[in-house]
Parts: sequence; structure tokens; C-alpha cells
Amino acid sequence: MAEQVKNFTIAAADETEPLPEGVDGWWLRQRTLSRTLYWGVHVASISVFWVGFEPWYLALFAASFFVRMFGITGAYHRYFAHKTYKTSRPFQFLIALLATTAVQKGPLWWAAAHRIHHKYADRPGDVHSPSEGFWHAHNGWIFCGLWDDSKLQEITDFARYPELMWLNRWHIVPPAVLLVLCGLIGGSVGIVWGFVLPTVALWHSTYCVNSIAHIFGRRRYDTPDTSRNNWLVGLLTMGEGWHNNHHHYCVSARQGFFWWEVDATYYILRGLAAVGLIWDIREPPAHVVRSQTRTARAS
Repeated sequence: MAEQVKNFTIAAADETEPLPEGVDGWWLRQRTLSRTLYWGVHVASISVFWVGFEPWYLALFAASFFVRMFGITGAYHRYFAHKTYKTSRPFQFLIALLATTAVQKGPLWWAAAHRIHHKYADRPGDVHSPSEGFWHAHNGWIFCGLWDDSKLQEITDFARYPELMWLNRWHIVPPAVLLVLCGLIGGSVGIVWGFVLPTVALWHSTYCVNSIAHIFGRRRYDTPDTSRNNWLVGLLTMGEGWHNNHHHYCVSARQGFFWWEVDATYYILRGLAAVGLIWDIREPPAHVVRSQTRTARAS
């Protein structure tokens, strides 16, 4: 299967126009450095045992985690990947900037990869299919080399904005600035509890949508993939764990279709709409919510 995916992806890339020079920037060529820093942040999390603990450290951790999580869920996913609402060009850049601080590369890279995932979900060509194993779906796909560059042909609607192209190229700058600010504000405590720990938690919480939410949970809809609703992943990722709902109707800004399906990202989007920062939020129609509904079953 891995060879199938490799062949498919390369063939698809050969049929498209070359990406504009520099779209991924200097950082793309530093594969060894980027991988070293990635695992280095994991190792650095052990330093939590040396910086001590105070109750307010948890508040710092939570603020850094959930604000940046919204950048991934509300900006990268529900806006850039699926266009589930509209906003102004300045606010579009601001939410993209916020999302880059989560250290998951640039908006064009992230959204393009996610669009490919939906196009070939759990089939050859999928970016992180669980058929390749839990590790591949959760984390391994990042290092296989096939998805290092931005598949700009999948995201031409946003690639026309030079400021997004710049941010995609220099995506390492905002998290580096955040790291420095954490150090200036809180010293070693700020770095560990404000950047290192929440960054690792952000990575693996969002990865759980690709892995756990395609393996464990309940299926309300008979989608052609293995997506599942997982309430725990939903809580960790501010609503992304209602993944079977999402794959059933991916253009909805609301992924928790029922009131008991907590979707914090959607609530924040509604708040932003109330003050006029975003508009035209797309909702799941009643017939879509009802269609193919069946008794949820454990898997």
C-alpha cells in the first residue's frame, strides 16, 4: 500500500504545473534540522520536572494550548481547507498568523494537505490513511517525504494572496517569536509551560483526529471512509472529534451536529460573527443531518 501511495502521489504531481519558486522557502530544504527540532521539543518537555509547579502554570498552559488550537481548527481547517465562512482579507491574515504559532507549518501547506485527505480519504493517495497503520496516520506521514512541500495546485484560491504566500514560506517565524516572548515574560517557566508543553500537546491532539478518530468511536453516517465520532478527541480539539459528522458534510462550520456534541470552535466562530469579523457561516441542512442516520454503534 505504501508503494501505491507513493506512486500515486508522484504521478499526480507530475501532471501539474511546477509550484512557484520559493513557495515553501528555505525551511523546506532543512529536513534534518526541522526533524531534529521537532523531536527536540518533545525531549525538552522533560524539563517540566525541573522548573517546578504553581497553579497558575496550568492557566498559562491552557491559554497557549486552546488559543493556538483555535488557530488550527477555526482557521486552517474550517476556513482555509473548507471555506465554511467568509471574512475580510486583514482578518484572514490574522487568523493564519495565529495558526502558524501552533507549529504545523503554513496555511497553504496545511489546507492543501487536508483537501487531499478528503479527496482520497482512506484510499491510495490519502495523506494519512490509517490503513497504513496507526503510527503512519498519527505521526509518521509527516516524515515520509511525500508531503514536505505545499501542494499549491490544491489551494489556488488562497495562493493568490501574496501575504499568505509569504506566511507559508516563513511559517517558522511566528512560533519563534512566540518562544522568545514566553521566555521574556516567564523565563524558563514561560518557555516550558507557555510553549514547549502546549506545543507537544497541540501536535498530538490534532494528530488524534487523523488516527484515533478514524479507528475508535461511533459512526452515525455510512461515509465511504473510516471516520468516527470520538467525544474525547472532540473535547481536546475544540470540536474536531465529531469526525464522522465532518466527513459526512465537510463544508459545515459546525461539526457537532447535535446540542450535546460540544464544538467549542463553532461557538467561537458564532461569537466572531456576532461582532462582524466573519459572516456567511455554513450550517448543516436538516436533511443532511437526518440522512443515513442510524443507531450509533461502538467500534
